[in-house]
Amino acid sequence: MKILVCITHVPDTTSKISFSDNNTKLNSAGVQFIIGPYDDYALARAVELKEASGGTVTALNVGEAETEPTIRKALAIGADDAIRINAFPSDSFFVAKQIAEVAKEGNYDLILMGRESIDFNGGMVHGMVAEMLGLPAVSPVMKLDINGNKASAVREIEGGKETIELDLPFVAGCQEPIAEWKIPNMRGIMSARTKKLEVREPVQAENRTKLQNYELPPAKGEVKMISKDNIEELVQLLKNEAKVI
Repeated sequence: MKILVCITHVPDTTSKISFSDNNTKLNSAGVQFIIGPYDDYALARAVELKEASGGTVTALNVGEAETEPTIRKALAIGADDAIRINAFPSDSFFVAKQIAEVAKEGNYDLILMGRESIDFNGGMVHGMVAEMLGLPAVSPVMKLDINGNKASAVREIEGGKETIELDLPFVAGCQEPIAEWKIPNMRGIMSARTKKLEVREPVQAENRTKLQNYELPPAKGEVKMISKDNIEELVQLLKNEAKVI
């Protein structure tokens, strides 16, 4: 089975974020970048499926040269090879087009990615890729099992879960607890250095959206301490200030 796992290169959630060029660009100075957490789950499940049934796992990233350490981490975790599309991921449609072209050429049995990236949180790419390829899309997938050419997926829906059975190939947007994150061991780190990382130029694709500016969330307000005996004040604050009741 050939599995394509699409990974993002995103700031660590503990990084302090700031912007430059009149709030139109991320200031990457001092920012630690990681594989998107949801993509990490997708990659971990792909490696598990490969170990159970054989096959190969290819990691794919749309990004410029600075993403290669992140891609190498995916190789250390268990991907067999990797492809980097040499372009800034400026738009969901643009990214989806790049993924779809690679998927068409590679004839993959399964395409996995995170339910969304944690930088823009668009959650659109898996659906776009599936539409471009004429394949089913399932998201957010919490459990995935493969038996021959058949798959069973459990996805989260409002108020519960839904189990779906479908044929390969398809596109899945993944989230926890589909698998446990894998930490690269020394053997994996060493082998990642020699695994193939192919760099391709992007295909032509129109950007459907345009960034205007970034904004930081408002600073958190001061905490108000209320005596445990002053229930009336607590209720009034929750009603008139916090407006949650």
